[in-house]
Amino acid sequence: MLDRLQALADRYEKLSELLCDPDVASDPKKLRDYSKEQSDLQAPYEAYTEYKQVSEQLDEAKIMQNEKLDEEMREMVKMEIDELSARKAELEEHIHVLLLPKDPNDDKNVIVEIRGAAGGDEAALFASDLYRMYMKFADTQGWRVELLEFSESDLGGFKEVIFMVTGKGAYSKLKFESGAHRVQRIPVTESGGRIHTSTSTVAVMPEVEEVEIEILDKDIRVDTFCSSGAGGQSVNTTKSAVRVLHVPTGIMAQCQDGKSQNENKAKALQVLRARISDIKRQEEEAKYAGERKSKVGTGDRSERIRTYNYPQSRVTDHRIGLTLHKLDSVLNGDMEEIINALTLTAQTELMERENLV
Repeated sequence: MLDRLQALADRYEKLSELLCDPDVASDPKKLRDYSKEQSDLQAPYEAYTEYKQVSEQLDEAKIMQNEKLDEEMREMVKMEIDELSARKAELEEHIHVLLLPKDPNDDKNVIVEIRGAAGGDEAALFASDLYRMYMKFADTQGWRVELLEFSESDLGGFKEVIFMVTGKGAYSKLKFESGAHRVQRIPVTESGGRIHTSTSTVAVMPEVEEVEIEILDKDIRVDTFCSSGAGGQSVNTTKSAVRVLHVPTGIMAQCQDGKSQNENKAKALQVLRARISDIKRQEEEAKYAGERKSKVGTGDRSERIRTYNYPQSRVTDHRIGLTLHKLDSVLNGDMEEIINALTLTAQTELMERENLV
């Protein structure tokens, strides 16, 4: 581990030199690539720097402990050794996590799709609750949310809503949200006061660049139609809404929220690339499903992952057995505790597979 860390530290320091080179500073691509690489190495570099300092201080304290000391000084040295040993152990654990293979999508923006599933109008209303929850969580993270497409139900919920979340680490924090979310409550449509169970599905997909998934013009069919719903004077008067079909896969995407046909086509293609990439990823996951089963799941939207129980003000994540009795807080965007627990579980699983524990 130490050899690997030293190699990372050497590369970090080399990048610092390169970034001061006038030739690099005048080359936007090199400047961008080197800056990103150094940013990715910064956390392990800082942890390793502190680890070396703590190790040196600990060695010095142990040497001092063997010298002739009065009782008071010996007790002070012992306390310092205990503190440094604890800190060294913490850093070792932290470094193990930092050295885990990184998901290449973690720093990407995401496209999120929420659909009302079982439960009719109540499922659509719950889908809108989930949308608001993610909106509020994104706000706490300083992320930007852009609505791409939506379809409302008669009672004002969402039959379907698709949006993009832009911000550092968006995928790393939202990737475990894919799956079926279940709600237990008395629906507004229920006159008898009985508790019903409904579900909405969530799919979280990393944004895919054009160079990652190439969509050829000959492989798509583009249809235009009039927008519907709120949107200003152009609604129902111009064919600005766009539907794009990827013929080889049968995957479709549409967008009508933009002001122009070109804008809507670009957004629809963005969603289309993400969906094609997501299917490929799930196919890859399926190949290994028989070999290992992850607690946090594979992102399949049919997998039941969480229950929101209104009478008990309870949120339960079934994958890790976590139950929180603060439903209102979670629905208002306070998701950090759930996300941290899921991330820790995923990291532990990965450490076990990498034989680091």
